[in-house]
Amino acid sequence: MYGAMKVTIGGSLKLAFRPWVEGLEHVPAEGAAILASNHLSFSDSFFLPAVLDRKVTFIAKAEYFNTPGVKGRLTAAFFKGVGQLPVDRSGARGAGEAAIKSGMEVLERGELFGIYPEGTRSPDGRLYRGKPGGLARVALATGAPVVPVAMIDTEKIQPPGQVMPKLMRPGIRIGKPLDFSRYQGMEHDRFVLRAVTDEVMYEIMKLSGQEYVDMYATAMKRQLAEAAKAEKAAKGDKAAKGDKAAKAAQDRAGT
Repeated sequence: MYGAMKVTIGGSLKLAFRPWVEGLEHVPAEGAAILASNHLSFSDSFFLPAVLDRKVTFIAKAEYFNTPGVKGRLTAAFFKGVGQLPVDRSGARGAGEAAIKSGMEVLERGELFGIYPEGTRSPDGRLYRGKPGGLARVALATGAPVVPVAMIDTEKIQPPGQVMPKLMRPGIRIGKPLDFSRYQGMEHDRFVLRAVTDEVMYEIMKLSGQEYVDMYATAMKRQLAEAAKAEKAAKGDKAAKGDKAAKAAQDRAGT
């Protein structure tokens, strides 16, 4: 199914959007490797596999695979077909362990494992701090090289709220593989995990040219959501005061 999806979906993406690619030679022709990418758009998981000859397996939230009904089954078949693995995110620690286990299984088969160290899509196009629990632990436990990847302009193709995608050329820059064998057996040392993750994020930043923000993207999303909620409440209070003032003016005019 992956081969069929690659021809139909991957071929259509390349034909319609004509993504440009730099550094394809850095992706190993065979053997296990981790593709660590920034995350700007839902389409990142489709554009990257579309330009590679080898299969890439990403992890995706379990909801895509267990939604009931015909639509749910079609959605599950689609995500399985494009090489996505379901991971239950109901618990933060459980989700992390599931992602690590899935990644290790893919790499043990000598395949390519794709991961987004930021943990979620960037809310504003900037590059956020990488989470050390997944990428670094998988890399140190398996000894697989980490290939930094930068997706360019994919967030501009279909911004939030826009139904139809914009036909434009996104880009993909692939850096040289990073070897962390010097830390072998230290996957439970939090300082080592942080160092490995930061090194990978630095390489992604150089490739992407993004502004780096030293905080987690999930924290920024919470801040933005709280700010939007406060702004909405303020507008509601202002409208209520305006209605009250208008009613008072009407009462005065009536008397």
